[in-house]
Amino acid sequence: MGLIDSLKKAFSKPYKTISVAQAKELLGSGATLIDVRSAQEWRTGRAPQAKHVPLDRLQTSTAGIQKTRPVIAVCASGVRSASAARLLAAKGYDAYSVRGSMAARRQAGEPVR
Repeated sequence: MGLIDSLKKAFSKPYKTISVAQAKELLGSGATLIDVRSAQEWRTGRAPQAKHVPLDRLQTSTAGIQKTRPVIAVCASGVRSASAARLLAAKGYDAYSVRGSMAARRQAGEPVR
Protein backbone atom coordinates (compact mmCIF):
# COMPACT_ATOMS: atom_id res chain seq x y z
CA MET A 1 0.00 0.00 0.00
CA GLY A 2 1.41 3.37 -1.01
CA LEU A 3 1.54 6.56 1.02
CA ILE A 4 -1.57 8.02 -0.63
CA ASP A 5 -3.59 4.85 0.05
CA SER A 6 -2.39 4.83 3.65
CA LEU A 7 -3.41 8.45 4.13
CA LYS A 8 -6.83 7.85 2.53
CA LYS A 9 -7.45 4.93 4.85
CA ALA A 10 -6.27 6.87 7.91
CA PHE A 11 -8.53 9.84 7.21
CA SER A 12 -11.59 8.11 5.75
CA LYS A 13 -14.80 7.78 7.71
CA PRO A 14 -15.54 4.25 8.92
CA TYR A 15 -19.27 4.88 8.38
CA LYS A 16 -21.43 6.31 5.60
CA THR A 17 -23.45 9.53 5.65
CA ILE A 18 -26.76 9.10 3.84
CA SER A 19 -29.82 11.13 2.89
CA VAL A 20 -33.30 10.70 4.34
CA ALA A 21 -34.34 8.92 1.11
CA GLN A 22 -31.39 6.52 1.31
CA ALA A 23 -32.21 5.82 4.98
CA LYS A 24 -35.80 5.06 4.04
CA GLU A 25 -34.57 2.61 1.41
CA LEU A 26 -32.24 0.88 3.88
CA LEU A 27 -35.01 0.65 6.47
CA GLY A 28 -37.18 -1.04 3.86
CA SER A 29 -34.42 -3.64 3.48
CA GLY A 30 -34.35 -4.43 7.20
CA ALA A 31 -31.90 -1.90 8.68
CA THR A 32 -32.28 -0.79 12.31
CA LEU A 33 -32.91 2.89 13.08
CA ILE A 34 -31.58 4.24 16.36
CA ASP A 35 -32.29 7.71 17.75
CA VAL A 36 -29.36 8.89 19.88
CA ARG A 37 -30.97 12.06 21.26
CA SER A 38 -31.77 12.68 24.92
CA ALA A 39 -35.02 11.43 26.46
CA GLN A 40 -36.40 14.98 26.42
CA GLU A 41 -35.66 15.35 22.69
CA TRP A 42 -37.09 11.89 21.99
CA ARG A 43 -40.41 12.96 23.54
CA THR A 44 -40.68 15.94 21.15
CA GLY A 45 -41.10 13.59 18.19
CA ARG A 46 -39.40 10.57 16.67
CA ALA A 47 -39.42 8.35 13.62
CA PRO A 48 -42.08 5.66 14.16
CA GLN A 49 -39.63 2.76 13.67
CA ALA A 50 -36.77 4.24 15.73
CA LYS A 51 -35.30 2.60 18.79
CA HIS A 52 -34.21 5.06 21.50
CA VAL A 53 -30.55 4.57 22.40
CA PRO A 54 -29.12 7.84 23.81
CA LEU A 55 -25.53 8.49 22.73
CA ASP A 56 -24.18 8.35 26.29
CA ARG A 57 -25.69 4.86 26.74
CA LEU A 58 -24.42 3.76 23.34
CA GLN A 59 -20.90 4.68 24.42
CA THR A 60 -21.05 2.03 27.15
CA SER A 61 -23.24 -0.66 25.56
CA THR A 62 -24.57 -1.76 22.20
CA ALA A 63 -26.79 -4.42 23.76
CA GLY A 64 -29.94 -5.02 21.75
CA ILE A 65 -28.51 -3.72 18.47
CA GLN A 66 -28.00 -6.57 16.02
CA LYS A 67 -24.70 -6.72 14.16
CA THR A 68 -26.32 -8.68 11.34
CA ARG A 69 -28.28 -5.63 10.11
CA PRO A 70 -27.16 -2.18 8.99
CA VAL A 71 -27.66 0.43 11.72
CA ILE A 72 -28.78 3.96 10.92
CA ALA A 73 -28.31 6.69 13.55
CA VAL A 74 -30.30 9.93 13.82
CA CYS A 75 -30.15 12.84 16.25
CA ALA A 76 -31.39 16.43 16.00
CA SER A 77 -29.05 17.74 13.28
CA GLY A 78 -26.50 15.05 12.42
CA VAL A 79 -23.58 15.73 14.76
CA ARG A 80 -24.37 13.10 17.42
CA SER A 81 -25.56 10.61 14.83
CA ALA A 82 -22.15 10.87 13.14
CA SER A 83 -20.48 10.17 16.51
CA ALA A 84 -22.80 7.20 17.04
CA ALA A 85 -22.12 5.83 13.55
CA ARG A 86 -18.36 6.21 14.07
CA LEU A 87 -18.59 4.37 17.40
CA LEU A 88 -20.73 1.57 15.92
CA ALA A 89 -18.43 1.17 12.90
CA ALA A 90 -15.45 0.84 15.24
CA LYS A 91 -17.31 -2.05 16.92
CA GLY A 92 -17.87 -3.82 13.61
CA TYR A 93 -21.35 -2.60 12.67
CA ASP A 94 -22.38 -1.54 9.16
CA ALA A 95 -23.16 1.99 10.35
CA TYR A 96 -24.81 5.03 8.79
CA SER A 97 -25.57 8.59 9.86
CA VAL A 98 -28.48 10.53 8.34
CA ARG A 99 -27.37 13.89 6.95
CA GLY A 100 -29.44 16.52 8.76
CA SER A 101 -31.06 13.81 10.90
CA MET A 102 -34.49 14.64 12.38
CA ALA A 103 -34.48 18.18 10.97
CA ALA A 104 -34.01 16.74 7.46
CA ARG A 105 -36.57 14.03 8.14
CA ARG A 106 -39.20 16.61 9.08
CA GLN A 107 -38.30 18.77 6.08
CA ALA A 108 -38.69 15.74 3.78
CA GLY A 109 -42.20 15.20 5.15
CA GLU A 110 -41.40 11.82 6.69
CA PRO A 111 -43.70 10.73 9.55
CA VAL A 112 -42.79 11.83 13.06
CA ARG A 113 -44.79 10.80 16.08
